[in-house]
Amino acid sequence: MNWLYGFTSFEITLMIIFAVVYIAYIIRVVNIANKLKTSFSNVLIKLVPRSLFFILLLVAIMGPSFGESKREVKSKGKDIFVLVDLSQSMNANDIQPSRLEKVKFELKNIISAFNSDRLGLIIFSSEAFMQCPLTYDQNALNLFVESLSTSLVPNAGTDFGPPLKMALEKLNEEESPVTRQKSKIIVLISDGEDFGEETNDVTQEIEDEGIKLFTLGVGTDRGSRILTPNGYKTDKSGKEVITKLESSSLRRIASETDGKYFEINGTNNDVERLINTIGKIEGELRDSRQVDVSANRYYYFLLAAIVLFGFEVLTSFRTIKI
Repeated sequence: MNWLYGFTSFEITLMIIFAVVYIAYIIRVVNIANKLKTSFSNVLIKLVPRSLFFILLLVAIMGPSFGESKREVKSKGKDIFVLVDLSQSMNANDIQPSRLEKVKFELKNIISAFNSDRLGLIIFSSEAFMQCPLTYDQNALNLFVESLSTSLVPNAGTDFGPPLKMALEKLNEEESPVTRQKSKIIVLISDGEDFGEETNDVTQEIEDEGIKLFTLGVGTDRGSRILTPNGYKTDKSGKEVITKLESSSLRRIASETDGKYFEINGTNNDVERLINTIGKIEGELRDSRQVDVSANRYYYFLLAAIVLFGFEVLTSFRTIKI
């Protein structure tokens, strides 16, 4: 038999209180019987059911568990790499408070939604960098998300090829617990047109591998100026640059890999749809085992104590015979 709660000072205190009170009661009855010069032996009869009631109550409080049953516990999960564009245009504020800050907020919702899956984070502009490898640690992921800044990467344009290639390599590493390709997912988040030359080759590999690729565009058709540490970004002629959401590349690679395109713009936020779509993808069975489960049976002892208490209340006899 197992116990939910151990034999602690609380139970010991209750036993001491019961013993002191009942001993005081017996002493009082014995003194009265001696003064009346009569028998007091019947007082001991009451001691048995009252002690048994108290013991049953203590056992119920301690939560006895017994009886074994088998239950199969399955562990399923997906591997998800999130690729975040950190080019300077992500500082544009056509999405309030800025495109990047909005992405950081939504990334925390995505991390929370997939708490039983492994998530990784890759940042990029013209080059790609591993910000956080695949992990179950949500606290670490949220810290990395909070630290995202356009200053973390060189700003020489946007290239989807390097981050997609890095994610593909990491998802196909031999030590990965996920082997089924359908349980491997890439989410590419960007606001701009792809200027890379190897993107088509990488997306073809992703499609051939059967890995799901979803894209999330951030920005508006109206666009916005780009804030830099030295003011707003200008072109060679000194004119302020206006950045607009260029969704064509994101739509194309999502379509080519049998994925879907989602968008955050001035009036629409598809992050919830993105989460629901990924959530519908079945994770891979990583572990399955049989465990013994014993149930808390405190109610048996509590019911017996209540019945005994009811019997005690409804029945009476003389403690002292005169």
